[in-house]
Amino acid sequence: MHPQKQSLLREASHQIIAGGSAGLVEICLMHPLDVIKTRFQIQRGASDPHSYKSLGDCFRTIFRSEGLYGFYKGILPPILAETPKRAVKFFTFEQYKRLLGFTSLSPGLALSVAGLGSGLTEALVVNPFEVVKVSLQANRDSFKEQPSTFTQARNIINAGGFGLQGLNKGLTSTLGRHGVFNMIYFGFYFNVKDAIPASQDPVLEFLRKFAIGLTSGTISSCMNIPFDVAKSRIQGPQPVPGEIKYRTCFQTMGLVCREEGYLALYKGLVPKIMRLGPGGAVMLLVYEYVSGWLQRNW
Repeated sequence: MHPQKQSLLREASHQIIAGGSAGLVEICLMHPLDVIKTRFQIQRGASDPHSYKSLGDCFRTIFRSEGLYGFYKGILPPILAETPKRAVKFFTFEQYKRLLGFTSLSPGLALSVAGLGSGLTEALVVNPFEVVKVSLQANRDSFKEQPSTFTQARNIINAGGFGLQGLNKGLTSTLGRHGVFNMIYFGFYFNVKDAIPASQDPVLEFLRKFAIGLTSGTISSCMNIPFDVAKSRIQGPQPVPGEIKYRTCFQTMGLVCREEGYLALYKGLVPKIMRLGPGGAVMLLVYEYVSGWLQRNW
C-alpha cells in the first residue's frame, strides 16, 4: 500500500478506536442519569399522574418500582450506537477541521464550525437508536416485563416505517441537539485548552483537561436542552394514544412554551448536566489518552 494511504488509514483507525472507546466508557458510567433526564422531559407538569416531585423522588421511585435495572433501561441502543456514534463524532470532527484549515476562517471559529458539522453527521447516524432508546426509557413497567430492544425497534418500524413517522421520528430535533452541542463542546474545549498553559505534572494536566471538559459539557448542555426536550416529546409516548400532539421540532417547542411556560424547555437540565458535564470531560480525556497511546504504540 502507498505510504501516504497507509498513514491516512492508520490515523483514521486511531480516531475511530479512540472515539469508540470514549463513547463506551461514558455511556456505562452515565446512563442512569440519561434515564432520569428522559423521564423528566416527557412528564407534562403537575397534572401528569406520573409526575416526579424532585430528582431524589425520581431516583427512589424508579428504584422501588422498577429495581436497579430500571436505571439501565434503553442502554443497549446507546451501546450499539455509541461506539460508531462517538467514532463518527471524533473522526468527522478531525476531517472537518482539516478541510476548514484550507479556508479563511480563524482557527478558533474553524473548531466550532467543525464541531457543528460533526454534530449534524452524528445526529443522522444516531437518530434511529435514539427513537428506540427513548421509547424504552419511557416505559414504566418493571425491567422483566419490558419488550427487548429488538422487539421495540420492530414495533416502531411496523407502526411507522423507517421515515419521520417511525424510526427517524424527531430527526430535526436530534440535528439541532447534536449540532448545537458539538459546536460549543469542541469549540470551547480546544480554544480554552490552547489558551490555558499545559502543566508538566501529569496529575495537574489531567485535572486541567478534566475541568475544561467539564465546563465545555455543562455549557453545551445548557444551550441545547430545548432541542432535547422537543426530541423527547416527539420520540416519547404522545399524551393521548392514537393522537399526534408533538409533530415537529419548533412546533413542539412553541407548544411546550405556551402550555407549560418557557422553563419547561429546560426540563431534565440537572440530570443532563450531571451526566454530560463529567461525561463530556470523560469522553474528551479517554479520546485524547487512547489516541496518544495508539500513536505511540501503533
